[in-house]
Amino acid sequence: MREAKSIRGSAVLCFLIGCLFAISCGAAPATRPNIIVILADDLGYGDLGVYGNQVIETPNLDRMADEGVLLTDAYATSSNCTPSRAGLLTGRYPIRSGLAHQVIFVKDTHGLPQSEITIAEMLKPLGYQTAIIGKWHLGHQSEFWPTRHGFDYYYGLPYSNNQSPLALYRNRRKIEESVDQKRLTASYTEEVIRFMESNKEHPFFIYLAHTAPHVPLAVSDAFKGRSKAGLYGDVIEELDWSVGQIREALQRLELDESTLVIFTSDNGPYQGGTTGRLRGTKGTSWEGGYRVPFLARWPGTLPASTRSGAITMSIDILPTIQAITNAELPDGLELDGKNILPVLQGAQTSPHDQLYFFSDNFISAVRTQQWKALLRARYRGIDRWLPEHDVRLLFDMDQGGEEYYSHAAHREDVWQDMMKRYERGVRELESLGN
Repeated sequence: MREAKSIRGSAVLCFLIGCLFAISCGAAPATRPNIIVILADDLGYGDLGVYGNQVIETPNLDRMADEGVLLTDAYATSSNCTPSRAGLLTGRYPIRSGLAHQVIFVKDTHGLPQSEITIAEMLKPLGYQTAIIGKWHLGHQSEFWPTRHGFDYYYGLPYSNNQSPLALYRNRRKIEESVDQKRLTASYTEEVIRFMESNKEHPFFIYLAHTAPHVPLAVSDAFKGRSKAGLYGDVIEELDWSVGQIREALQRLELDESTLVIFTSDNGPYQGGTTGRLRGTKGTSWEGGYRVPFLARWPGTLPASTRSGAITMSIDILPTIQAITNAELPDGLELDGKNILPVLQGAQTSPHDQLYFFSDNFISAVRTQQWKALLRARYRGIDRWLPEHDVRLLFDMDQGGEEYYSHAAHREDVWQDMMKRYERGVRELESLGN
């Protein structure tokens, strides 16, 4: 039996009559909400209408932002699949679980250690029914299977859709030897709705990890050719349709006001999507690789049409859910994520002093609210420590996050402060993996 403790000193959400809400310290909510976390795969910061896209139509996600919260400076935990998912589910930088380096391939035999506590494992003692629908990518050996990490139900792919052999599973049973990828978004959506229908009398946690828009791109016949942005746009518009279907089901089941829905991406786009104005793509530590859309909706609890520029990361999802549900975690478990409930309620101040970006097991960038120091970047396939080549990149993020002109020469004080933060990260985090 794991020793556990209740969260201390955290802002925990309390329901009040109607649409009123308040934060009180240490008190559990009157009712624990259902929670749905929707994770797109390789969706770019600029791929949604509400984030400025004028070609791809995303009315359901745009409406989600209008009825809830949009974060402008939210980051994935990594710019690659496996470490990003590890961070989201555990609230910890993936270097702590040994998953910071690259991604898990078919031939690999490692995965998320049993010692790690996922959101699903945290919620199970509270009576939550838990499901993962979609891509797992945290180990496909039996000891790492989703049902060994707190999930009651699993339907999806064990790793990325560009790896082979690729089979579709329901729990441990292989139900398709050769996956029809055109059907995945629709079938994932159907599974989510079916799970909600079956568990509407209990609190549930659903982790919907879409395959799309990871390559190879595939879309159902219903959405083929609909977008003005080619096949990629078709795929995004079907993702948007999926969000709309889930919303309609929540309303039909009268679960809308008792359900927190979060939508985000595991990293920036590969080759087909757009980062908007941001530099870099998936696999880099530039903003385009790490910064992702983040929307949250909880009618009657989170204020509508709310925007925040406070820096956050997907490692914050677990501690925020912990604060909302008053869940317990083992004594001594060190979380890197923070409770961002105040941010979801419109606060512009981040609970983070800094965030660390990684390139495999090495810290590649440090971000504070105003500044970002980019320290590692690939050139001709070599991961280079930039200051060694007399390149000091210090960007003022209040200027829009475009990362084009360095302020290091003019702000030596800021540069030195960022280096101290980096050195602290090396001692406390990077040393765990090297």
